[in-house]
Amino acid sequence: MGKILNSGYGAIFGTYWVIYAVVSSFASVFMLAKGYTNSQIGVTLAAANVLAVIMQPLIADFVDRSKRLDVIGTTEIMTVCMMVFTIGMFTFKGGSLGLCVVFVLLIAFHTVLQPLFNSLAFRLEEAGVSINFGIARSVGSLAYSIFVAVFGTIVEHFGINVMPIASEISCLLLIASLAFTGYYFNKGKKQAPQRNIEQETAEEIAEAEVKAEEEEEINLIQFIKRNKMFFIMNLGVLGIFFSNAVLNNYMAQICDGVGGTTEDMGRILGVMAFLEIPTMVFFKQLRRRFSCQFLLKIAAIGFTVKIAICWLANSVVMLYIGQLFQPVSFALFLPGMVYFSDEMMSRGEAVKGQALFTTMITITTIFATLLGGMILDASGSKMLTFVSTLLTAAGALVIILAIDRVKSNK
Repeated sequence: MGKILNSGYGAIFGTYWVIYAVVSSFASVFMLAKGYTNSQIGVTLAAANVLAVIMQPLIADFVDRSKRLDVIGTTEIMTVCMMVFTIGMFTFKGGSLGLCVVFVLLIAFHTVLQPLFNSLAFRLEEAGVSINFGIARSVGSLAYSIFVAVFGTIVEHFGINVMPIASEISCLLLIASLAFTGYYFNKGKKQAPQRNIEQETAEEIAEAEVKAEEEEEINLIQFIKRNKMFFIMNLGVLGIFFSNAVLNNYMAQICDGVGGTTEDMGRILGVMAFLEIPTMVFFKQLRRRFSCQFLLKIAAIGFTVKIAICWLANSVVMLYIGQLFQPVSFALFLPGMVYFSDEMMSRGEAVKGQALFTTMITITTIFATLLGGMILDASGSKMLTFVSTLLTAAGALVIILAIDRVKSNK
């Protein structure tokens, strides 16, 4: 049962990231071919992220309160909604407001699915199975890397009309993965040994008491006042993740600027995703040898070097070389921040620290997509990567100077 549920959970992440490749990574390719300007694409992507921020707490609250729908049922319904939205890619004309709305809804709904899938791991463990989240996330990166590398070639040869078809097929596969996992979860839950209700209640009360002692009820403003250097360090996150958002959303335009094609874009994104897998899988081993502060400094420098190479690139080969720094940038920074927040803060504050980090990434993604589209229309991809390099270098400098001054509150 354990292998089956872990395989199902891995399949969910694999299909989730394949859908991301179609509706997000290739969004610029589709919309450019449909006659939209880069500025219009930027506004569309930014609006999608804003809508996702609004939807996330509402959907999470619904899942927590609902007695009829669990996480699996809710995500199945949201995936069906995405299939309905995808029909708009066939029907709405290029340059229309309707097609923009379709992409806003597709990207927003897809973004909201991720935290639900993250929490699904804990739900599945009710069947008495330990779910390996790290391996499942790596399966997602592997599926994405293979898919974008192949899909770029398909789009280059057959045109953008294959995109909505790929989106519908991917959504069907996600629904199948959810149904498969849900079936074996319910089966395993019935077979799992029943716990004594009185013992369970006593354990829950004890756990709640411990949690109440460990957590302090402070709001975000109080948290920032108590953790000023941590907040300043997170301002650096705005800088380094600006370039990350630019590369994820505008790689098609960057490739075109050095004479590349959609096929090249797909392969570059595939290499980028594939190279982050080893670092994420073996991060715990790295953590045993190096401090989080050191690893995060290296990652900040890695972000800067990667985007600087993309700025200096005069060929597609140079863009490939830039992605060689993915293992010591994004792949190092993401788990590093999770461990760093946990090490430096009390249990209650660590949650707020993670929320602050996630918020900074969301803010810079919105800003990068808006400003990125405008810069592309006004000055081209070289100027965009130049601005990204400056902002990333500034963010890296803030992180390097601030991180050693973050005080532990444990």
